[in-house]
Amino acid sequence: RAPIPVGRPMTRIPIYVNDRAAEVASGTPAGEAVAGLDDGWAEALSAGKAYLTDGRGIRLDSATPLSAGAILRVVISSRASRESSDADA
Repeated sequence: RAPIPVGRPMTRIPIYVNDRAAEVASGTPAGEAVAGLDDGWAEALSAGKAYLTDGRGIRLDSATPLSAGAILRVVISSRASRESSDADA
């Protein structure tokens, strides 16, 4: 096998956040990807006024690594809290 070159660029993958399509590096944490798309979403997430869900509406932790085709929703609510994800429920 050929060795993997050092400094190889990371694979970019498509993701979908609310009404936006974007490309991020494979494995990017969900919160980081969302924050890079919209400053308002970033502020709401860090203030606990928003949370992330997957395309099925299951709450995700912002550290969840993304894979190709991930569908995320940013849910903004005055009642949102920093509760843990329920993806394993």
